[in-house]
Amino acid sequence: MDKKKLLKHLVFLMFFIFIVYLLNLKFFWDSLLWYFDMGVHFLSGLWVGMFFLYVLSTKNPISLSLKSFLKITLLVLIIGILWELFQYIMNIISTTPFDPVDSTSDVIFDLLGSALSFFYYAKIIMPIKENTI
Repeated sequence: MDKKKLLKHLVFLMFFIFIVYLLNLKFFWDSLLWYFDMGVHFLSGLWVGMFFLYVLSTKNPISLSLKSFLKITLLVLIIGILWELFQYIMNIISTTPFDPVDSTSDVIFDLLGSALSFFYYAKIIMPIKENTI
């Protein structure tokens, strides 16, 4: 496994998400594009999944098994639910109505990003000889 390559991609994705966020603040893309939130949650799920892959592979490379996939997915799900809980609390404080459909789609896109992070790890980061997918 190439940890440097994974770290480079992780940092690049983090800066990409940050730049997209700054552009969103300037141009109000989340108000103009109804699907903008979906893309951001997908990228965030991808980043969180890659982050956990990096952290969990500090001692040994992560095996490409269903158990590893479910572990990464569960960790991303926990982070996604915590984020939605934070948004729910902020909605209560600001007296903004809560939208359960939006929260559900946000978590689904987080999980899709997580799945892509695992397959990205398997195909791009993991060496060919260790890759059995």
